[in-house]
Amino acid sequence: MTEILPAEGVFSLLWVLIALPAAGALILLLGGRRTNTWGPYLGILTVVGSAVIAVLMLLAMMAEPAEQRTVIQNVYDWVFVGSFQVSFALQLDQLSIVFVLLITLVGALIFIYSLGYMAHDPDRRKFFAYLNLFVAAMLLLVLANNYLLLYVGWEGVGLASYLLIGFWQRKPTAAAAAKKAFVINRVGDVGLSVAIMLIFVTFGSVTFQDVFGQVGEANEGTLTAIGLLLLLAAAGKSAQFPLQAWLLDAMEGPTPVSALIHAATMVTAGVYLIARSNAIYNAATWAATAVVVVGLITIFMGAIIGSAKDDIKKSLAGSTMSQIGYMVFAAGLGPIGYVFAIFHLLTHGVFKAGLFLGAGSVMHGMNDGVNMRRYGALKGVMVITFITFMAGYLAIIGIPPFSGFWSKDEIIHAAFERNSIIGAAAILAAGITGFYMTRMVAMTFFGKKRWEDDVHPHESPKVMTIPLIILAIGSTFMGMALLFWGNIEYWLEPVVGYESVPTPLPTWVYIVVTLVVVIIGAIIGWVTYARKDVPIEAPRGNLLTRAARQDLYGDAINDVLVVEPTYKSAHALTTFDNKAVDGFVTWTASFVGDLSKRLRRSQTGFARSYALSMVGGAIILLVALILVRLS
Repeated sequence: MTEILPAEGVFSLLWVLIALPAAGALILLLGGRRTNTWGPYLGILTVVGSAVIAVLMLLAMMAEPAEQRTVIQNVYDWVFVGSFQVSFALQLDQLSIVFVLLITLVGALIFIYSLGYMAHDPDRRKFFAYLNLFVAAMLLLVLANNYLLLYVGWEGVGLASYLLIGFWQRKPTAAAAAKKAFVINRVGDVGLSVAIMLIFVTFGSVTFQDVFGQVGEANEGTLTAIGLLLLLAAAGKSAQFPLQAWLLDAMEGPTPVSALIHAATMVTAGVYLIARSNAIYNAATWAATAVVVVGLITIFMGAIIGSAKDDIKKSLAGSTMSQIGYMVFAAGLGPIGYVFAIFHLLTHGVFKAGLFLGAGSVMHGMNDGVNMRRYGALKGVMVITFITFMAGYLAIIGIPPFSGFWSKDEIIHAAFERNSIIGAAAILAAGITGFYMTRMVAMTFFGKKRWEDDVHPHESPKVMTIPLIILAIGSTFMGMALLFWGNIEYWLEPVVGYESVPTPLPTWVYIVVTLVVVIIGAIIGWVTYARKDVPIEAPRGNLLTRAARQDLYGDAINDVLVVEPTYKSAHALTTFDNKAVDGFVTWTASFVGDLSKRLRRSQTGFARSYALSMVGGAIILLVALILVRLS
């Protein structure tokens, strides 16, 4: 039985974790141009302050027994309408603290990097305000102790991402990408809102403790419906099939946005939602199976898309889809996978942030060019960027001892514990990862120079390279630290549960096979893109390549299944409104108008006309009475 610690000592500052970045956003937004000089530094300071508090809380939690590491702080009574009563309460436990650390520590590095990246942007104060707003909303999401408060943070993250993706709204593509992300995420949000309503109707509460404590008494069909609705929400926020189309377009935002929102934090919110709701998925087998299927489909979709994109950020976005797919896939495996979903989420947050920031450094030196076919031979002129990018590359493809090896390897083991077919699929996807990431490295840093005439590549300033170095160190050692020193299974088990089932073959067999497949994929990528000249103009390619360049026709499918039917329905409703509703109203008005005109003619003002009318009326009445009498 989990014992809840009082919100005392450093834990009494739980609300401050959120309040600091929220206050930074408020000051920067309301302060206007007066904050232009020092505003970005205030934004950094607030996030660093939250990171320091988070580290102190981690140390305090580690001093407590495993069953006594949950802290709940009731800030105030929030909603009280009849039996529906919800407190604005925060919950810190082993699951939420790892997210808080990821958001604040990686976030702080990205904030510092942004000082250099956005140095010449006239609106950088506003940029930092939006970053602060995002961090505050994300912290609220992972610290909420009930689904309704989580929903507030969920929507706050959606708003902040809309503002950040469309930050350069002067670009039509950025404005369109922001709207696209906002609309698609709203589809997922409908799933979350309906799920919360169903949770309240079923359990009489939306607080995690109350809901999870009553799961055993609920109908499995109801739990399946809740699980599927939560999965819909997770698919929207984490860019999973079928709501993945927004993520690639979201690369129109500044590169630090891609690193913070679309690598380290926002896209992991769906994984957090599933892991937090583990009691529901453990009891809803069909919903958990749907999670596995969605994750597996997205793993391959993202990997295939990433293999064909020439835009370095969009290739990394496809990679993000695929890696988040691994996490969702693992979470769907149940108690054998929740821990490793979070493990990979943490390592991915570090090495993918490093890769995105590395891509931003390359763009900084290449006059903001994103086309890898116009890169080549950059390892000699951008040495720090190259070395740090290589650390992230080795981590994501899973080469030991880099961090991705430990986390992705555990997911593959868990998959084989459940089913050999899905385990083999996970290994195959790892091989594709080796291919597309090697392709990216080869096209960017190796081969011949393919630079445009006005481009003069150079290393980025220290304010950008120092965060890269720190993230590269994390990409190298974090996996080992979490697995062996941090004992990630033991740490998360009290919240998400953990169990291990024997695999058909010894563990070393899966490790060796996975490494061989990854290396084969990397060799194919190297031979194709480093040993041969890369044409500046992309060749037409085969059918799959052309489909991948079109995001596997995700937008076209959405147009056919959603946009066009919606447009036609709206057009039909508009026509019905104009022709039927407005037509009836117009006809009624015309009829009354015409009738009044005719009646008005009888009002002549002559007494003889009125007398004649009265006589006529009397005669008609008399005839009617006689007819009635005779009948």
